[in-house]
Amino acid sequence: MTFAHDLLGLLLPVGCAGCGTDDVAWCPRCAARLAGPPWRCEDRAPRLDRLDGSVPVPVWTLADCTGDVRRAIVAWKDRGRLDLTRPFAGAARRAAATLAGQLGAAVLVVPAPSTAASRRRRGVDLAGALAGAVAGGLADAGLPAELAPVLVRAGGRDQVGLGARDRARNLAGQVRVPTSRAPRLRGRAVLLVDDVLTTGATLAASRSALERAGAHVVGGFTLASTPGPAVTVQLPAARRVSTG
Repeated sequence: MTFAHDLLGLLLPVGCAGCGTDDVAWCPRCAARLAGPPWRCEDRAPRLDRLDGSVPVPVWTLADCTGDVRRAIVAWKDRGRLDLTRPFAGAARRAAATLAGQLGAAVLVVPAPSTAASRRRRGVDLAGALAGAVAGGLADAGLPAELAPVLVRAGGRDQVGLGARDRARNLAGQVRVPTSRAPRLRGRAVLLVDDVLTTGATLAASRSALERAGAHVVGGFTLASTPGPAVTVQLPAARRVSTG
């Protein structure tokens, strides 16, 4: 370590956002929680089933949103720990490279929308940062992929602290594709990206808005997934998703 680094550590102490280890923003032990292959988690999210006869799309994730991972994501989203954007994006990019063969065809990578108030408070579009990394990882693996921030959220409060039904109500009619952006989506395969899968309400509302604009949503990707009330079995990652 350099003298400047040591001095900065005295003035602005840094601890791992997950476990609190001194002098590191994201320690190797916590980083390992996001280093494994992505696995299927859509069975945990009841709101992904829109009850309209359509089958819930596959959603891949990297970790349970518990313990150190949950603390770090909360710190990233709500406590100004933007120093986590780089390692989180790196984990997303590496994971996305392993999904390219399962998506099969060129995709638009669409970040889940947040409210304008959330973006102002955080100073950055966090889902957009992850989506950009996912697009990069797919491209690294040879799959044509393009970041497409086409969704907007007109209103509603932040989803934190809301139950499954309240999350769905909070998003009802709020997520849309502006008319000017719709031509970009017609006939295109889309992969949705968000930070955490909880009830699935955000991804379900986003999927509906994208499909109304003519897109075909082939799946979703999140950094972490909140476990349901019962123990779930990870779905196999090898299933290929049709984009037709």
